[in-house]
Amino acid sequence: MARKTKLEAQETRNRLLDAAELLFQQRGVSRCSLQDIALAAGVTRGAIYWHFQDKAELFNAMMERATMPLEEGMHPPSAAAAHLTLTELRWGLVNVFYSAMHNERTRRVFEIAMQKVEYTGEMQALQERKLASHREWREQNRAAFNHAVGLGQLPSSLDTRIAAVSLVALVDGLLHQWMMDPSSFDLLEVGQAAVEGFLTSLASKDVNLLPPMSEEERTRLGQVGICRRSSQLDTQ
Repeated sequence: MARKTKLEAQETRNRLLDAAELLFQQRGVSRCSLQDIALAAGVTRGAIYWHFQDKAELFNAMMERATMPLEEGMHPPSAAAAHLTLTELRWGLVNVFYSAMHNERTRRVFEIAMQKVEYTGEMQALQERKLASHREWREQNRAAFNHAVGLGQLPSSLDTRIAAVSLVALVDGLLHQWMMDPSSFDLLEVGQAAVEGFLTSLASKDVNLLPPMSEEERTRLGQVGICRRSSQLDTQ
């Protein structure tokens, strides 16, 4: 019975997140109440408060469910490694582009985060989460660049801080431009070329920095399933 209760609670939580995604995309976050989300999910308002303290917490859970698989793909594959190699860094970013194009949930939450939310009022606390995520992204890039410098792949004169910020701006800009007008260009094709061009531009001319992406790497694109954070589920 306890297991059934846990599964039912998980299903309710997922219905709430699904409903929030659709309503946030259609109306914008500020124009959706918790009551609207409960009605769309077919549950009571009390069911929302069983799982989420407020709309900000629900929004955060919605974003994490869609983006955690991408974030996990941007961490070093070995727990002992403190950095990504440049080829791993490239794959992680290309996987973001691929997922934005081909995974409906990823695309939807990117659209919400970029176009449908104002970080004011009850959502203001989430601004820090967004800033922290960007700081971590920049530091991750910088660690990869510092490692590449140590290996002689990138010149010792490289300002890795500037390079790290520039890569974030490049990827963020591509995603924003594509989300505004998806038909204007192929995000995967242009994104991969842009990332590879940027990384290659950092290296000395006589260094073959990035081999072509392997078939195995391409096969893995978009293959990470939607993260089910059952450890966060309240089963009381």
